[in-house]
Amino acid sequence: MTDGAGRGAGYLPEDLTAVEAGMWQAFRDGSVYDLSRGDAVVDDPHGSHPWGPERSVRARVVCWLLLDGPPALAGRVAALKLVGVRITGTVDLAGGTVTPYLELRGCRFDEEVRLPEARFTTARLVDCSVPRLEAARVHTEGDLHLPRCRFRGGVRLTDAHIGTDLLLNQAVAYRDRGGRSITADGLTVGQDLQAELLESHGELSLRGAKIGVSLSLRGARLANPYARLALNAPQLTVERTLYLTPAGVGSPLLSGITPARGTRVQRFECRGGVRLDDGRFGDAVDLERARFVFTDDQELSLRRVQTPELRFLGDRPGRGKVVLSGARIVNLVDRAGSWPDPGNLHMAGFAYENLVPRGPFPLTRRLEWVGAATAEYAPEPYERLASVLRAAGEDEDAREVLLAKQRRRRETLPLAGKFWGFAQDWTVAYGYRPGRAAVWMAVLWAAGTLAFAHAAHPPVNHDGHPGWSPALFTLDLLLPVIDLGQVGQWQLRGGWQWLATAMVLLGWVLATTVAAGATRLLRRN
Repeated sequence: MTDGAGRGAGYLPEDLTAVEAGMWQAFRDGSVYDLSRGDAVVDDPHGSHPWGPERSVRARVVCWLLLDGPPALAGRVAALKLVGVRITGTVDLAGGTVTPYLELRGCRFDEEVRLPEARFTTARLVDCSVPRLEAARVHTEGDLHLPRCRFRGGVRLTDAHIGTDLLLNQAVAYRDRGGRSITADGLTVGQDLQAELLESHGELSLRGAKIGVSLSLRGARLANPYARLALNAPQLTVERTLYLTPAGVGSPLLSGITPARGTRVQRFECRGGVRLDDGRFGDAVDLERARFVFTDDQELSLRRVQTPELRFLGDRPGRGKVVLSGARIVNLVDRAGSWPDPGNLHMAGFAYENLVPRGPFPLTRRLEWVGAATAEYAPEPYERLASVLRAAGEDEDAREVLLAKQRRRRETLPLAGKFWGFAQDWTVAYGYRPGRAAVWMAVLWAAGTLAFAHAAHPPVNHDGHPGWSPALFTLDLLLPVIDLGQVGQWQLRGGWQWLATAMVLLGWVLATTVAAGATRLLRRN
């Protein structure tokens, strides 16, 4: 009897072991084939306890059932549901079409699982020990579930297409020969990619991936001490939200639900660089309580990211850089203590429309934040902050920011420019505090009036000169352009002449700085 004849008639192939024969019958019945012993230590697929022939099946038979298995029993749906089974040999379904439902729980694979270009309806591997999963360009109509699995040689999902959800919750992935733990460049997921409490030892690569709803790395721990990047995801597209936030540890784990009081919480932690350049996120990038541990040459790179909301609410990185150059954000939600130290923040071309601080974030700290991002003077970060404050109705704070910009600019000027800058600052604060002009004018006028009241002042023309008025004479000296008819009528000698000249110069300085400040205000700089 040939294998084909036996299969078509529903008979068992002759070369099956007793364990495999039981699996064959369970497949036709669509029932669970459970070889676990009820002992947590013995049944641990990741442990060292040996599993012998009494719970082992050959990979060839598993592939046979999935690709060309026997018909289901009457009134049943054929499905491969294994629990506590050891699979020997290489499971190779490359290029195949798997119609039956596949669910393996607590199973142990001796060799890698090969699924490149295979097609599934839904496939679930839960809490399995897998040397390596090779699944480039795999296609599923429904879910691909890999929660709590351990991959000793990494996972490859390059250009895979997952119809609904991809689950990697509590999975553990070690690096492959290329240094990557999970390679999913070009991955497409129809709905959610959940990788909560994931442990990644190597580079997690999601370059150009597209996620239909949300990408959750809540409570994940990413570490790559071997290279610069622990999360490499440029040009990532997420239609809703990217979560790099805490997760509740316990059961059940409900994605997106705030953990109940008393639940142990594990924060997202990344030991290695993060690259999210050119990413597009439909709702938000959430970094609530995220912890980043960088070396000096590593960074959290958000270059040219676009999202309605960035929640920058993690711990302050002790080392490394945060780069927001060219990013475009609508709402920036942040804490004063989340931003890195001066020299480690770069914001050239960073555009945001609203500031939503969590907790105290006074203007002095906000100016330090801008200063931390500009090791060398650049006007754009100050102007952006002033524009946002002005749009929020904080005109006084906006003027303080622009004043800080002018003071920072003064540091870059030559000596003469610095002197003129100090003059403008002392007199009218570069025009952003116009009330100072009136104060200086009143002080100089009062001082000049008192001084010239004691000056000898013979008239230039003994006939027709006006009456001597120290107050009008001083005011005529201080006001450039305007002639009150006093200065040209009286002669001063010696020190009084020098005092009059000083008053004229101070009047011109005061008028010029007022004009410069008014020009800046009119330009709404």
